[in-house]
Amino acid sequence: MKEHQNASQGTPRDQENPAGFPPATGKTEASHETAEKPHGLSRRQFLGLAGLGALTFGLGGASGFALGRQAGDNIASDVLQTSYPFRGKHQQGILTPAQQQMHTAAFDLTTDSRDTLIELLRDWTLAAERMTQGEPVANHATNLEAAPRDTGETIGAGPAALTISFGVGRSLFLTDEGVDRFGLAGKLPQVLEQGIPRMAAEKLDPQRGGGDLIIQACSEDPMVNLHALHNLTRIAFGRATMRWTQLGYGRTSSTSSTQRTPRNLFGFKDGTSNIKAEDSPGELNTHLWIQPEDDQGSWAAGGTYMCTRKIKMMMEVWDELSLGEQQRIVGRDKFHGAPLSGGEEFSAPDFSAQANGKPVIDPTSHVALMHPTNNSGKRMLRRGYNYLEGVDYLGRLEAGLFFIAFVRDPAVNFIPVLSRMSDDLLTEYLQHIASGMYLILPGVGEGDTYVGETLLA
Repeated sequence: MKEHQNASQGTPRDQENPAGFPPATGKTEASHETAEKPHGLSRRQFLGLAGLGALTFGLGGASGFALGRQAGDNIASDVLQTSYPFRGKHQQGILTPAQQQMHTAAFDLTTDSRDTLIELLRDWTLAAERMTQGEPVANHATNLEAAPRDTGETIGAGPAALTISFGVGRSLFLTDEGVDRFGLAGKLPQVLEQGIPRMAAEKLDPQRGGGDLIIQACSEDPMVNLHALHNLTRIAFGRATMRWTQLGYGRTSSTSSTQRTPRNLFGFKDGTSNIKAEDSPGELNTHLWIQPEDDQGSWAAGGTYMCTRKIKMMMEVWDELSLGEQQRIVGRDKFHGAPLSGGEEFSAPDFSAQANGKPVIDPTSHVALMHPTNNSGKRMLRRGYNYLEGVDYLGRLEAGLFFIAFVRDPAVNFIPVLSRMSDDLLTEYLQHIASGMYLILPGVGEGDTYVGETLLA
């Protein structure tokens, strides 16, 4: 313990380190804020990894390893050695190229002490910074009489493009009973207080939403995600307990224009027109990042809101529909992803186009109701994942979409769009079973000792 503390002495990020974690020393590459490009890879190596990805990840196919980069981009020769900077203006795991595996968990605090909350966030921050660089939470244990301070599942595995993002829920500011446990009620954002109103096709489980704190771990290896959540849960012992958790087994969205658009469990490409990392800073500030003048106050600037929906997909019923009916409901060509008005995947849909006196794209199709051009130009950054959780008592797949959207203001960018799904033809084949809204905190700066310092300091 002492040698770790001495090694980190004198650096701002490692002062006041009650858990005794050593600083992260993993190598990271130059970045644009929190996202960066990995090392180089030849075309032959790229194709070889793509084939390996198809064998390894199954549901996600080659996209798990082939991060979708264009020729000439820098790509890690071994994607399991890819890492992203932990510190920056924004948290990692938002604009970072969407990884193939996800593990999200929400926590309820078991303390009313503000100091204990800060201590937990400091311990989590130190651990997360090390794990995202492929390092253990603490150096290898040699004391046979003490429990190891890292659970050890990923020894030698590498960072695997791991990102860990932290957020806060409404109940951190004010409980349902109106208790202000941590003196934060005055900072409760209005949209977080109101939450997501009830929507069509809902059968929500309240235990699958909410929570004081939320953590999302994404990587290219599910064991790396498990290791991250395992250790963060262990570190929280006595201070917070896990409320709910969700695994994702294949991304359904792209956060970069150089990533191929993946498919959902209905076999369609989705989210084509949503925010990408290559959008202009002005576009990202308008739709994604919380601004200092927003009602949250300057403490949240650089953060974003995370809106989640767990959506069960009635796959057995959908599978019996004709191809033409499936395409009419979605509004896109199933194979190519192009809008039914013509072109290719990224062509702008022509909602005025007609054939035989009828609109080519049904006005109640998913594309027609969800597209930004029919929603006053409002956009969101999608980062959803497929999930599969066995079968129900009739042998039907318990599977669907864990929808995740990051937006500057849910009342503007998310809730109005979601409300339109009551008229969406696709809604007949969906059931929303969990819902959540969280404020993802601003990034951890170079001099910060914990995530959320602007909120709690």
